[in-house]
Amino acid sequence: MYAVAGSLNRMSDAALNVVIAPDSLKGSCSSPEAARALADGVRSVLGDTADLRVVPMADGGEGTLEALVSAWGGRVGEVATSDALGRPRIGRVGFGQTSSGGIRAIVEAADANGLPAVSDVPLQPLGADSAGVGALILAALDAGADELLLCLGGSATNDGGAGMLRALGARLLDRNGNDIVPGARGLADLHQVDLAGLDQRAAKVRWGIACDVDNPLIGPTGAAAVFGPQKGADVDDVAHIDAGLATLANTLADTAGGEASGLLTARGLGAAGGLALGPVALFGAELVPGAELVSEAVGLRAALEGADLVITGEGRLDSQSLDGKVVSQVVADSPAGCAVFVVAGAVSLSSADYRAAGISAALSIAQGPATLAELQADAERLLTEAAAQLVGAFAASR
Repeated sequence: MYAVAGSLNRMSDAALNVVIAPDSLKGSCSSPEAARALADGVRSVLGDTADLRVVPMADGGEGTLEALVSAWGGRVGEVATSDALGRPRIGRVGFGQTSSGGIRAIVEAADANGLPAVSDVPLQPLGADSAGVGALILAALDAGADELLLCLGGSATNDGGAGMLRALGARLLDRNGNDIVPGARGLADLHQVDLAGLDQRAAKVRWGIACDVDNPLIGPTGAAAVFGPQKGADVDDVAHIDAGLATLANTLADTAGGEASGLLTARGLGAAGGLALGPVALFGAELVPGAELVSEAVGLRAALEGADLVITGEGRLDSQSLDGKVVSQVVADSPAGCAVFVVAGAVSLSSADYRAAGISAALSIAQGPATLAELQADAERLLTEAAAQLVGAFAASR
C-alpha cells in the first residue's frame, strides 16, 4: 500500500519531466541498477511521453566511487586487500586528475570493511577491523596520489580506524608497550599511538572524507549507539565500543598535540565506526557531506531544473534518511513545485514525518509478507512495479 501526501497540482498537457535519482539498495542492487529499474517502471506507464532523466546517486557509501569516477573521468584499479575479518579480497581504487594536474585517488572504504563482505558469517562487532581500508590507501599512495578522497558508509567495523592506522605504519600500544588487539575490543587498553613507523606519504597527501551521516563519534547519537547494533553489537558491546572510541580520540589528540573535545563532538566523525578519526586528528582531513559532493559531481541540481517529479530510493526510509542521506539531498536540490517520491525496501516514517521533510509520497517495494532475502533477490522487479504505481497515481492527478 502507498500514500500520496499533500495535494498534487493539476498540470498542463505537456510531457511530464521526470528525474530518477536513487541511492543503492544495500545487498540488492547498485544505484545504476536501481535507477534503470525505476526508469522502466516510469516508461511502462508514460511510454515516450515523458522527458526522463536518470541520475544515479550515492552519499559517500556504496556506489560513491563509481559515481565520482564516472562524473570526473578516470579509471578504476583493482587492489588486493582484506575484509573486516582479515580474509583476502579484491578492492578498488578510483583515479582521476586534480584541478592542478595531479593524481586524485578515491577509496570507498566499504570495498574492504563493508558489511556485505562478511555477511556469510556471524557479525563480530568487537573483532572487526579496518586494516583492509589501509591497504587500499597504501595502493593509492603507491600510485602517486596527491589528493585522497576516503568515502565512508556501509562498514562492518567499529574500531575508529585503528586498523587502518596500523596498516599505514602506526602502532597502537597499551601501558606495557604491547600492541593492542585488533578491532574495537582493544581500544579500551590503548595508552599510546606510536607514529615512528607511519608512512609519511599519508601525512603529506591532501585528505578529504566523504561522510554519509553527520553523527558525532560518541554518545547517544554516536557511532556505537546508533550504528553498533546494525553491526551486531549488544548493549554491553555498545558501551565498550563507545568508551574505546573516546579513549582513541583522547590518545590521538595527545599524539597530535591538540584537544580531544573537537574530535568527540564533530559532526560526521561517527560515520563508519569512527573511521575518519585518525585522518582528522593526525592529517587535518576535511569532512564533507557525501551526498552533497556526489550531487555536485553528477549535476543533480541541473538535471532537476524544470522537473515535475523526482523518484529517489534507498534500502530503508527512516529518520537517518532525512539527515545527510541521498533522500535528503534530493529534497534539498529539488525546485519548488517538484514532487519528491521515495521508493524503499521498507518505509519506517509516518506520512506526517516524511511530508514535513518535503517528501510527497513514499512506497515500500514489499507487495506482501516476504523475507528480507526474498525482497533483495527480487528488488529490481519490485522497484519497477513500485515506480509504475507511483507515476500512475501522479499522472492520474493531472
